[in-house]
Amino acid sequence: MANADSVLDHEALAYARALLKPPLEKESVLAALAAALFAAVSALAFAVAMVMAPPVTTSRLALETEPTKTEVVSSSENN
Repeated sequence: MANADSVLDHEALAYARALLKPPLEKESVLAALAAALFAAVSALAFAVAMVMAPPVTTSRLALETEPTKTEVVSSSENN
């Protein structure tokens, strides 16, 4: 038995099926932009906190043992 040719156009059927498929969802650039903005703001906040924070010391600071000597000049010596 010989195969009968189909009356349907296969190319037209493939085109119609492609049109009926749901469209592909595109990825949003907004999500990536928001994540990058959040990372940048966080980095700046941490940098400002590091600069403004007082220094951490675990030992006493080295202080002068002797106070500086200041000479007292009397008014009679100025003349």
